Amino acid sequence: MRIAIFGIGAMGCLFGARLAPHADVTLMGRWPDQLARLRSHPLRVITNQGQEREVVVNVMDYRQAVHELSLSGIDVILILVKSSQTAQAADLAAQVLRPGGLALTLQNGLGNLEIIAEQVGSDRSALGTTTLGAAIDEPGVLREGGLGVTHLATRSTIHMQMQAVAMLFEQGGLHTELVDDVSPLVWGKLAINAAINPLTALLRVSNGALLASSYARGVMGDAAREVAAVAAAKKISLPFLDPAARAEEVARLTAHNRSSMLQDVLRGAPTEIDAICGAIVREGEMAGVSTPINAVLYRLVKALETTTGTTMNTNV
Repeated sequence: MRIAIFGIGAMGCLFGARLAPHADVTLMGRWPDQLARLRSHPLRVITNQGQEREVVVNVMDYRQAVHELSLSGIDVILILVKSSQTAQAADLAAQVLRPGGLALTLQNGLGNLEIIAEQVGSDRSALGTTTLGAAIDEPGVLREGGLGVTHLATRSTIHMQMQAVAMLFEQGGLHTELVDDVSPLVWGKLAINAAINPLTALLRVSNGALLASSYARGVMGDAAREVAAVAAAKKISLPFLDPAARAEEVARLTAHNRSSMLQDVLRGAPTEIDAICGAIVREGEMAGVSTPINAVLYRLVKALETTTGTTMNTNV
């Protein structure tokens, strides 16, 4: 199976390192320091138990990838770029994906599948979600977080392909399950992301630090409950009964993790606030559900981006 992974940040490298021993994997991105390091050295992987290993990964910038890979075509494209770059990734996917291939998004937030399907076709696009976590300590050094579960949405027209992808993920030690409808899981993850990510980015703290403040916990709970309310209006049931309690549980289980949004802010990269809190606000307006906490979090993170130069760096 020929796999192309769009994105050479933490999640792209995590999947790349796990899948490279079992398939023909190419990582694609445009982060200059990361490209230079991975072209000259193996990827150094630090597990959550502190063990280390090195994995040789094949990496290309997008221009090189389109030139070399479009001739033979890619079987599966795994899209792990930030949501602000989904449109560009979808355009590139349409150029390298073979007929009958599959473009799979495991990105945070809402709206990515629709953007991808517009370019590659709904018959060649698929949605999943993952609770895996990782961070880049420095270019070429990946630190794995807790190993969670990856869920892939399947349907009759792509069932065989998704089975093959799930088997490959399992070979790489990534627990994977196929489901008919991934929407409850996507919205469940959205509730957790809205509760944790913006606050960690604004306060510059790890996930667990939020639990030490009753004020932070209050905002977390309100943000998660707003997501649940919007989901309920759309007749989507979250995979847990108490969104506030679940957000606190995840923060506790990932206490030492730096959220992806915090990592973005610290390295001066665009955040995914538009696809998380911004999407919740938009969906709430359409459903007639008020989302004031998510609206404030959205505005604060956008203010952070526009006052610190975050949006000037587009490395992935």
